[in-house]
Amino acid sequence: MPRMTSRRGLTLNATWGSLCRMSDKQRWTAEQIPDQSKRVSVVTGANSGLGLATARALAGRGGHVILAVRDEAKGSRAAAEITAAHPGAQLEVRQVDLADLESVRAFSDRLHAERTSVDVLINNAGLMAPPRTLSPQGNEVQFAANHLGHFALTGLLLDLLAAGNDPRVVTVSSPNHRKATIFFDDITGEKKYSPMGYYDQSKLANAVFGWQLHQRLTAAGSPVRSLLAHPGYTSTNLQTSAPVAMVKFLFGRLLLPLAQSPEQGALPTLYAATVPGVEGGQFIGPDGMGELRGAPTRVELAPRAADAATGARLWELSEELTSVRFGLPAAA
Repeated sequence: MPRMTSRRGLTLNATWGSLCRMSDKQRWTAEQIPDQSKRVSVVTGANSGLGLATARALAGRGGHVILAVRDEAKGSRAAAEITAAHPGAQLEVRQVDLADLESVRAFSDRLHAERTSVDVLINNAGLMAPPRTLSPQGNEVQFAANHLGHFALTGLLLDLLAAGNDPRVVTVSSPNHRKATIFFDDITGEKKYSPMGYYDQSKLANAVFGWQLHQRLTAAGSPVRSLLAHPGYTSTNLQTSAPVAMVKFLFGRLLLPLAQSPEQGALPTLYAATVPGVEGGQFIGPDGMGELRGAPTRVELAPRAADAATGARLWELSEELTSVRFGLPAAA
């Protein structure tokens, strides 16, 4: 590759060198997932796409997986599909609508009635680029389902997680968090709504939450670890079923040949959820160019996602909107 002196050129050279070095080292695959027997994992959005691929992989390694799904019938079909591939898989299907905080509380109440501990919570479910819609509590639906529902669910299940074995919370974000803004002065999009702009906002909120949770758990001396993951560019019904025609055409048709499979896209989440010794606060994504595809590796969090003032403001807003408080010390 010719020598380049611009900042972009330096970035391209560094990326090219990184890709070349990838061929010289072992790349992590699903076959390397440790034994998950006696471990209980909750996976949100487990009826399709990344969530289904994540649940299938965990169940295939002996894990007890709770499929937390909005549509229980679809969840049951997903469970049947997993069982067909892995006879004897330990699965439960539980209904929860992450956009509805009452549904999140009902899910938590049922889990508390049935269990004394949970080992892994994977905050995976998401909506992408719908027309402006409000949740039952009056929140913009992407912010509600992608962030607030997972914020509340994590807080409500934190006691079960603290009683778990090597407990972890893995929150799924996106490379889009790096170009996003949190519209604190227009959080519901009432003044000016953009479907993709508010999707990106929710993915930045995921990243801010995951980092803040890590900071606060560490300060509290909690055994629970908070990690972040992103799938790169993966073919799921998030793109192919997007309600906005332009988004559906761009990501669900035009660029679809460039996308990787859900099984490949789920690997960063599985790595964060299962690999021994992975540290809290790490962000795991694909190792390929632009982090669009590839094997799991540690990637960088956008500086704005780790900004203390932004984190404190989002945490306070999330507590206010969900009425869920974690009882953890604020991040330093």
